[in-house]
Amino acid sequence: MATGGNPNPNAIPGQPRPQQPVPGSSPATPHSHMRPPSMGGSPFQSLFHTTPTHNPAFQIHMGASASPQTPMMAAAAAAAASAKRPPQKPPSRPPAPASAAAAASVAAAYKAANSGSVDLTPAARRNKKRKLPEKQLPDRVAALLPESALYTQLLEFEARVDAALARKKVDIQEALKTPPSLQRTLRIYLFNTFANQAPRTIPPPKTAEPPTWSLKIIGRVLEDGTELDPAGVVPKHNPMYPKFSSFFKRVTIGLDPSLYPENPVITWENARSAAPQEGFEVKRKGDKEFLANIRLEMNYNPEKFKLSQPLMEVLGVEVDTRARVIAALWQYIKAKKLQNPSDPSYFMCDPQLKKVFGEDKMRFAMLSQKISQHLAPPPPINLEHKIKLSGNGANSSACYDILVDVPFPLQKEMTAFLANTEKHKDIEACDEVISASIKKIHEHRRRRAFFLGFSQSPVEFINALIASQSKDLKLVAGEANRNIERERRADFYNQPWVEDAVIRYLNRKPPGGNDGTGAGGS
Repeated sequence: MATGGNPNPNAIPGQPRPQQPVPGSSPATPHSHMRPPSMGGSPFQSLFHTTPTHNPAFQIHMGASASPQTPMMAAAAAAAASAKRPPQKPPSRPPAPASAAAAASVAAAYKAANSGSVDLTPAARRNKKRKLPEKQLPDRVAALLPESALYTQLLEFEARVDAALARKKVDIQEALKTPPSLQRTLRIYLFNTFANQAPRTIPPPKTAEPPTWSLKIIGRVLEDGTELDPAGVVPKHNPMYPKFSSFFKRVTIGLDPSLYPENPVITWENARSAAPQEGFEVKRKGDKEFLANIRLEMNYNPEKFKLSQPLMEVLGVEVDTRARVIAALWQYIKAKKLQNPSDPSYFMCDPQLKKVFGEDKMRFAMLSQKISQHLAPPPPINLEHKIKLSGNGANSSACYDILVDVPFPLQKEMTAFLANTEKHKDIEACDEVISASIKKIHEHRRRRAFFLGFSQSPVEFINALIASQSKDLKLVAGEANRNIERERRADFYNQPWVEDAVIRYLNRKPPGGNDGTGAGGS
């Protein structure tokens, strides 16, 4: 029998065979007796996984046919192929992408270009199992263990405690943003000591040390209701309060320039200090008494200002922060009922406010701007102390009291409470132990359900298990979205993307590979 024989074994000899029209060709063109080309040595046989059916375009491009053809048949096939799509030379091999990201972008672009022609079956969506909380027992376990009700009550109590702690932490954080302060009395002790101030002898002894003096400035915060003897000993520093130098921005000590022309001014700045100090000491050589000037510039936090005289008469304060001054003005306007009832954004100025702002009425929005000209830096504190080089040192000491703002006593404890992470680590360790125990309970429950289902109906259980494993295997292998029945039909390979896929497959093979026919193109 010839290889181009009747493909239909049930056909009656002597009767004409039915003819199938070929796309792009005349209906009278006989092609029903042609056999599909052999794919035994085709380089793209593994690409489609099934035996391809007859396609004239493949036959022309590949130049392979297992059945003998007459010149008339070849010409008709060429005409059909040219009518459908003109022959083209396979494109050259594209350069390899420079990186994995570039390769992914090329693949995404190719997929997007062919998305209109290729019908892709979406992957089957698996219902995600709801993940149970790590510390909560499922209802099935609670039904098996009646004692788990106590554990559930403990979890509810823990949730309430955690919520209360979270609220308190938020309150503490908000309080620390604007920390409260208390007014305390800072007592400044000024005194000087001297050494080697004996009467001079002529000639002076060679081993005698030069006369010296030391000026000391020490400060202590006093408790409420405590009174110390000014001539008494300086008390010890209370660690609950800041040190003396923390209350000052700058300290300047001026000496007599006629006695000390080289360095008559000594300046200390808080910004350049590495650590707070309990006091200051200036030591010099000299045997003459003089008057030392001490200038203290306060370090207010938040910053305070000195009020002008008209504003001071209205509010009754001399130095305060901007926020407190504005709040005091609002309380004054509210107490005097100066707000305009027809337009609440304005307030009327009484005679005292007219001295401050110089207007009959003013907008509340302009209050902060207008008040700036009435606020000035606070004046420094100027002290004088006479350096005495004779007599009892206690008689030359002096004390000065000033009001300062000290942090709230519990502020350090609140800050330490927020910064303490040791307790959090202990709680996290206990939570990890509880979570591990809950996981073991989940595992034992699954094992119990597995064996219980097997004991009740072994055959149905095994069949359901095999079906589930088979489904999972198909999903893992990527075969769940393939339509095997459609790939068996010839129409699947007549789509426009097939020819481009074949050309790309052939150009992807190396020239020296086993598939030599694919490397040379058509």
